[in-house]
Amino acid sequence: MLSFVRDIRPLFTQEDIEHMLDVDPRLDLGSYDSAKAHANIIYRRVLLGDMPPGGPWPQEQVGKFKEWMDEQYPP
Repeated sequence: MLSFVRDIRPLFTQEDIEHMLDVDPRLDLGSYDSAKAHANIIYRRVLLGDMPPGGPWPQEQVGKFKEWMDEQYPP
């Protein structure tokens, strides 16, 4: 089973977190509660390659995020 702290949070760089807070202060990628609450938006954006700002994630990372969602967002 994946966990936010071990597997998902490290996918986001500090630059990613700061950029998204500038775009939408409600979307804190470094926060479990925020990532969980906005998981569908985050997933759609990483799937489309719109985020993170440094460039699209490899498919493996996109799949890992989706798996975390499918596992009901373990902390």
